[in-house]
Amino acid sequence: MSTDAVPRTETDPTDSAAPTDSAGPAVLTRPRLPRIVGRAPARPAPAAAFHSVTAATAALLGLVAIGAAIHEPVLIPPLAASAALVHCAPTLPLAQPRSVVVGHLLGAAAGYAVATAAGGSTWAAAVAAGVALALTTLARTPHSPACATAVVIVLQSPAPGRFVPLLFGATILLVLTAFTASRIRRGAPKYPAYWW
Repeated sequence: MSTDAVPRTETDPTDSAAPTDSAGPAVLTRPRLPRIVGRAPARPAPAAAFHSVTAATAALLGLVAIGAAIHEPVLIPPLAASAALVHCAPTLPLAQPRSVVVGHLLGAAAGYAVATAAGGSTWAAAVAAGVALALTTLARTPHSPACATAVVIVLQSPAPGRFVPLLFGATILLVLTAFTASRIRRGAPKYPAYWW
């Protein structure tokens, strides 16, 4: 955020109590506030946006189809967030395969550890999210949806023998669909920026 050293002024020529300039009407000066809002990213081209949204939706529908076939819920909210990252922001460190796969596994480990130690309360879920954030930071696998995975585990108590393999497989599927989708559309950023 930058601020100007000298405040800019705006004039109001209708204010008769304002000081006058020898060459013109009265002027009112008031300082302008510094810019406190950031700049939003550029709007993506319609074809790029359509491609990213379609690819992410197809990946999520694939998870639902797998879940329906094996009678297990494979699509969990953190995976939807991961799909959005890998398809719509494929160059970010949070979207790279290392962060997606290892991040979710670390989030799961944090969730199960905290749930074992503290139970399934919302307080424990908040602690699990913090532990997951610490683990992913230390492991250099930043992935914010992994914190949500820890919360889901504490609050839902899924059986680890079933949940962890499904989570691992789902993250691999997200990475592979992002890899494939980035090679289909000409001019799309290639995913991943790095594998490990």
